[in-house]
Amino acid sequence: MSAVLENEEILEGGSRENFTQMAGLDTGPVSVESYRSPELYEREREQVFGRAWLYIGRIEELPNPDSYFVKDIEVRKASVLVTRDKQGKISAFHNVCSHRGNLLALQPSGSQSRFTCAYHGWTYRNNGELIGVPDQGRFFDLDKKKLGLKSIATDIWEGFIFINFQPEPEVSLKEFLGSYGEVYAGVPLVNNHQTMVIEAKFNANWKLIADAFAEAYHVPKMHPATLAPGFAHPVKNKFARPLAGLTYGLHRSFSAYGDPEYVSPPDSHVERLACKIDTGSLLGADLSEEVLRLRAHPGVNPTKLPCWSADVTWIFPNFNIDYSPGGYWTHEFWPTSYNTTRWVLTIRMPIATTVRQRLQQEHYAARWGEVVLEDVTNCERIQKGLESGAINVMQLQDGEMLIRHSLHVLDKWMEADTVAEAMK
Repeated sequence: MSAVLENEEILEGGSRENFTQMAGLDTGPVSVESYRSPELYEREREQVFGRAWLYIGRIEELPNPDSYFVKDIEVRKASVLVTRDKQGKISAFHNVCSHRGNLLALQPSGSQSRFTCAYHGWTYRNNGELIGVPDQGRFFDLDKKKLGLKSIATDIWEGFIFINFQPEPEVSLKEFLGSYGEVYAGVPLVNNHQTMVIEAKFNANWKLIADAFAEAYHVPKMHPATLAPGFAHPVKNKFARPLAGLTYGLHRSFSAYGDPEYVSPPDSHVERLACKIDTGSLLGADLSEEVLRLRAHPGVNPTKLPCWSADVTWIFPNFNIDYSPGGYWTHEFWPTSYNTTRWVLTIRMPIATTVRQRLQQEHYAARWGEVVLEDVTNCERIQKGLESGAINVMQLQDGEMLIRHSLHVLDKWMEADTVAEAMK
């Protein structure tokens, strides 16, 4: 791990910690080739997404026995069926009939104990077992026990469901998460929540979308009216320098600055009405006992400074869990080609119990929409710039340490013959 700030005085003029070097990273220019190379993308498909543990959903998406959901993982050209059987076990399978390869479950989610192929009627239990084959006697030595749905390795950490496409994963999910899994174990997450999902497709490499949420250096310029007033300070932190920059083996996080003295401008009537800033953050939907418990967790805001707005945590390769005074949200960055991405933002907010809470959450949702539009639409312009060939390297400053660390880890996985070697 790298360092965190120890006292607020260090923030006069912005953080002076060198998170990059304290993480053991090089400080030179970084190649942009993996953002624009079809050949390197194909290598990522196999070496990274074919071997890493990948987040696929939350246990709340399977609330009862026989619940299921289907998720497309384009980078692996896979349709994945995730089920909870009558014993409560959560499993993942390729959503493919063993007969002729037809997709099996055709709805994105639901409740079923059995799945029947619409082509020839082969039927499977939600534990993957093949239980019905019409006109079975006309087949030749058919063994139903060997023809169940093809399983995908599945494990759960803190309610987050992960899968691994290796037939026999080289490392367990616990090993894969390493110290990250230990530091963030037990973070109290909002379970009685309502969910807001923003999903979009972009003509940009998946790493460009991920990079957009991996640093605050862009906040003053890219978000002058939305984030900058509360996430920077004209004197104490003009460039939104982070409070902390940490690495956890494959994974990483940074703590973003937030102005604790921020007051809504006099002409921002809706914001002033909605946000009495009892959350301490513009990205807080409302304050609750659950949020207070989240803020008290030792892994969240490791500096425990009052000038904190959010923690951005990035699980390799393509999943963020971000914590703020108002709760938590997640990002998924799914490659669909070397220069296209499907991005999913999921925000979980406590269910409003008062009119004011509902108003605050509506403002929260609208603010999020403004922020992400500013962020991700810029990525398509970057993609065009990189594909022009005008530059071959990018210059990263200390506040962009997460991007440098991501590419460092990615390079190791691209070159390593085994996962154990990649994780060294």
